[in-house]
Amino acid sequence: MYELVAGFTMSWSFWTLSCLFLAVVDFPKDVEADVMDDVENHLLLGTRMLAQGQLGDALTHYHAAIEGDPANYLSYFRRATVYLAMGKSRSALGDLDRVIDLKSDFTAARLQRGNVYLKQGNLEEASKDYEEVLSSQPDIEEAHVQLELLNVLRQDFDILDLHKRDDCRAVLDVLSHAIDNCPWNPSLLEQRADCYISLGDLHKAISDLRPTTKLRTDNRPAHLRISKLLYELGLADHSLSEIRECLKLDPDHKECFEHYKKVKKLAKQIESAELAVSEQRWEDCISKAKQMKKTEYDVDAFIIRELSFLCKCHSKAEHSTDAINACTRLLDFEPNNVEALCDRADAYLIEEQFDDAINDFQDAKSLDEHNRRVSEGLNRAQKLVKQSKKRDYYKILGVKRNAKKREIEKAYRKLAMEWHPDKFSDEKEKAKAQNVFIDIAAAKEVLTNPEKRQKFDNGEDPLDPEDQQGGFGQPFQQGFNPFGGGFSQFKFHFN
Repeated sequence: MYELVAGFTMSWSFWTLSCLFLAVVDFPKDVEADVMDDVENHLLLGTRMLAQGQLGDALTHYHAAIEGDPANYLSYFRRATVYLAMGKSRSALGDLDRVIDLKSDFTAARLQRGNVYLKQGNLEEASKDYEEVLSSQPDIEEAHVQLELLNVLRQDFDILDLHKRDDCRAVLDVLSHAIDNCPWNPSLLEQRADCYISLGDLHKAISDLRPTTKLRTDNRPAHLRISKLLYELGLADHSLSEIRECLKLDPDHKECFEHYKKVKKLAKQIESAELAVSEQRWEDCISKAKQMKKTEYDVDAFIIRELSFLCKCHSKAEHSTDAINACTRLLDFEPNNVEALCDRADAYLIEEQFDDAINDFQDAKSLDEHNRRVSEGLNRAQKLVKQSKKRDYYKILGVKRNAKKREIEKAYRKLAMEWHPDKFSDEKEKAKAQNVFIDIAAAKEVLTNPEKRQKFDNGEDPLDPEDQQGGFGQPFQQGFNPFGGGFSQFKFHFN
């Protein structure tokens, strides 16, 4: 969106300029090159290149023609035509001045110069040229029309001078009308950019400032300003490209260099965090996001970017508390962020805050009803709510839903030793211990088996016949019975 714009808006098309030139110069088409001197040959070739749209080649030939015959006014006029087609109005103006110096009654050149002055916003000089044209040729309609336009633009300029410090909304339309007719006036563009900034429209401000980098020679302040506006928008890469343009003009520019160092550092951190996400290196992503916060803690766009990384990566790393905090802060900035709602919902599921998870998934669904992640997440959360009212293997072992296998086995060993039925002599207590031990063993069986655990995490109990089509009536019917033929035959294994 923010690629560099090399040219400017022009009311003259290339073909209009070509036709104007060809109308005032009747150049022979079939002249043999060997009967012309070098100057005439360059003029002929330049004209052909111009007609074919090869502006660079045409310019080269006109340079050579002028060098060979500096007194030929038509050579300057032709080169001015090329300069205008290339958007180089200052160079064109110099050539038109030279044409009029050499031939003051050349009406086409004077009319063209008046148009250049008009586009530059130099109304008085434009008026002089149009009046001079009409003094010698009163029937030229274009000069009459342009003089009428000048009167309107003078009124616009008076209003802008009067309300320069007023509310921008009052003068924005006037500014736009003036810029439409004077697109090569950098002051008007800068004034409207200031208005857009005050109204919070940084994109339009940048669009107005870009042409001024060409309209003013060595315009380092414009490059710096554009870079800072891009930075405010959170576009680190574009900001970096723009500030490099300032340093190309002056490598020792202090303010540009300071901004360059900061933007370059932040852009590198963002790139590293994005790479970590793509490679699912969640801990590295979190580390880079925290570095971003140290580099830039004041610009909302980058705070949002940092929180986006923290929300996503904490959630994927199953740091549920940190994920909930980061996602909640992110949603304060962007309440309609579907990914953040899903990431927070996943963290709520780890914390077994099922109602909060369902609320987030439902909010996300209202924003994007066809999102697959949202639909699957909502379905899983609803299953887990139903599951929570039955047997919860995580609660049985007293571990969190994101517990590692080693934690699960450790909890199992501790509880199995505590509730082994052989430790109880009272029949009632032994019967209770048997039921508890069965649950403990079932929890260990499910949670240490990746496939079964995944089913359970998705809201389906792999040991519950109601959840299994063609299932079994008892959880240990398929060979998993911790007691075998009785308690005395059971041997406890610590693995």
